Amino acid sequence: MMSSKTPWFLVSGFGAHIKSSQDRLIVLQKNQTREFPVDGMNHLLLIGGHTIQTSTITRLVKKGIYVSFFEADGTPVGTLRPYGDTTPATIRALQQDVPRHRFAVGLVEGAIRSRLLFTQKLEETLGRPLLYEGESEVIHKALDELEYLIKLDEVRRLHQLTADMYYEILSRALAPELGFRRRMVRPQHDVVNAMFSVGYAMLYGNCMVSVLAAHLDPDIGILHEGQGGLVYDLIDPLKAGMIDEPIIRIAAETVSQDDYELSADRCMLSDELVQRLIKLFKSSLRVDRIDEQVYQMSESLKNREMFKVLY
Repeated sequence: MMSSKTPWFLVSGFGAHIKSSQDRLIVLQKNQTREFPVDGMNHLLLIGGHTIQTSTITRLVKKGIYVSFFEADGTPVGTLRPYGDTTPATIRALQQDVPRHRFAVGLVEGAIRSRLLFTQKLEETLGRPLLYEGESEVIHKALDELEYLIKLDEVRRLHQLTADMYYEILSRALAPELGFRRRMVRPQHDVVNAMFSVGYAMLYGNCMVSVLAAHLDPDIGILHEGQGGLVYDLIDPLKAGMIDEPIIRIAAETVSQDDYELSADRCMLSDELVQRLIKLFKSSLRVDRIDEQVYQMSESLKNREMFKVLY
């Protein structure tokens, strides 16, 4: 669907039949027919398996509307665009010319504040403090120091420091036998890190769709460099509320030793637990919020305005 703020339209799942009239897009899915005006639309996103009339593709492209295809997990497959359109190249140039330091400071501040907010909620739920003496002062001092850091590498180091502190603090909310001490990249050696990876992958896939919908280059990051760098930047302030909160809840309340298997070098989640997580994240992932985050980035680039980071 297309929100009032974002000019792209998304059809996800499987089995939709998509056709069009002169000025409307018609979607038949699950015995329900919906019609949407194409005025104001700039991108049609098809996620999963659907059928679409070639005449509809031709009509949309002639109107200047992109059509992009994705696997069910958000992996991009390809894009059809109007002949001669240079929008992606124009936006890519804006990304390369962005005031990286200013954007980086905003992203790091958003990530720190989102994690502080979740930590405070978690302490209230548990009825006990999670931060050791002095840790709150360190985190708030980091927030105060952000705007005075001159080099991008300094901003990145502060970002990594506060992130490492955050995951260590989260570990204190969980039973020691779960084995979670800190955030680890693959391969994970404990069930909590393995669940984080599932959740972050889903968040990444959803954000990738929105990034490409906005014609942004996902590989031109600010804090993160390399493949998907911009996507990693944009999801960082969203992780605590959309992924971390449900993971800590399920880890504390319902995960048992039957839900995973530990080998010498990794933790493997059961199929049942993975399906429970997917269902859980489908409820906690706010696609409208992700879209808005991406749209804010796109508009700030085009209009050379401040980037408002959401969390």
